[in-house]
Amino acid sequence: MLVDSHCHLDFPDFAEERGTIVARALAAGVGRMVTISTRVKRFQQIVEIAEAFNEVYCSVGTHPHQAAEELDVTDDELVRLSSHPKVVAIGEAGLDYFYDHAPREAQAQGFRTHIAAARRTGLPLVIHSRDADDDMAAILEDETGKGAFPFILHCFSSGRRLAEVGVALGGYVSFSGILTFKNSTELRAIAADVPHDRLLVETDAPYLAPVPHRGKRNEPAFVTNTAKVLAETIGVSEAEVADITTENVFRLFTKMPRPDMAGT
Repeated sequence: MLVDSHCHLDFPDFAEERGTIVARALAAGVGRMVTISTRVKRFQQIVEIAEAFNEVYCSVGTHPHQAAEELDVTDDELVRLSSHPKVVAIGEAGLDYFYDHAPREAQAQGFRTHIAAARRTGLPLVIHSRDADDDMAAILEDETGKGAFPFILHCFSSGRRLAEVGVALGGYVSFSGILTFKNSTELRAIAADVPHDRLLVETDAPYLAPVPHRGKRNEPAFVTNTAKVLAETIGVSEAEVADITTENVFRLFTKMPRPDMAGT
């Protein structure tokens, strides 16, 4: 079994065929999907999708693009919303200096609020980091000094140092379809050095479809393509990489029941 640890099933791309998308993922051996929140104000829509499918779970949080819109969201509110049985993570939150859709100060403030919620709940924080390696590493080190919290560097496309800092602080590193791209040689070299017990795979669907689907709309079933390349990268079989990454998911996402516990 594989797990798509990060997708966006609430996005309009999937609105007309969400059930079909989930069914295709299950047929491909993807037994769990985590649909990730980008706006707390749209949390109800996210949680309704998770409630509609036994195999789908969700997070609660504010993407850095929307950080300035949701600075009124407190860690108390995140903690309260995360008590829903289908919520297994906090985020995604973090820093995005590539687009800079929100002021950097607002991104950092929101990010620290989400860290506080992750620390209080013990739920993993899904971290978005793009073109912000130094500031991201500095915040992670500063906040870990106040008390450890579980986290994932999602859709990893940053430099080696951030991966090393993340792992040193107890975090996990998740790889998306970018890992399969021809020009991702350096990223595959980083993935090869991440400890096996810290590796995850994801789609970030509907974005970043892996080879051979690049350029098309991504979907959770395609996480199998990323897992195949990750297996080649770290020198194990596809079955072994499925075992490794799935075990990591259940160790990290402690609220998400294993299939044998959920009856699915």
